[in-house]
Amino acid sequence: MASLVAIAWLFCRQLLPLSRAIDKLGEWLGVIASWLVLLACLVSAINATVRYLISYSSNAWLELQWYMFAGMVLLGAAYTLKVNEHVRVDLIYGAISDRARHWIDLLGGAIFLTPMCLVMIWFTWPWFVQAWTLNESSSNAGGLIRWPVILLLPVGFALILLQGFSEMIKRAAALRGFHQHEYAYEKPLQ
Repeated sequence: MASLVAIAWLFCRQLLPLSRAIDKLGEWLGVIASWLVLLACLVSAINATVRYLISYSSNAWLELQWYMFAGMVLLGAAYTLKVNEHVRVDLIYGAISDRARHWIDLLGGAIFLTPMCLVMIWFTWPWFVQAWTLNESSSNAGGLIRWPVILLLPVGFALILLQGFSEMIKRAAALRGFHQHEYAYEKPLQ
């Protein structure tokens, strides 16, 4: 993990274009996640309307909503990290300098975020491969195949890992004076 911090620190100026490319991917994923919110609401409304008007329902519609929710969370998480809106414990973070925040974010990304994402990818990839190989389907009547939503797990954590690397590059560059952080920390309104 220390090697990630060292790489980000030593090569931050050269890695800023890579960080911008990763950020563009994160923005695109944020748009997809936003559209999934709307689509899930529409599917839910249509499903409820059809169920009450003509007494027809299908588990596929309910599972489709579940799939879209998984997409919202797992694709939107990278964007949330990019715009600095992720959940954090704000006991001292709001009372310290920007420089100290950059150090916390840089080290937190290397020590906590990176290993957590790698562990989640490690454990969810075989689960996806098994579901894909077996063409696993829902046990509910009329249910959907499961491997697409299971694939969202390793892909989502890989995207968070990628965005985390971008954030570490930007924090290291900010510490060295090469970058002005676009999304400043905002203290909670509580």
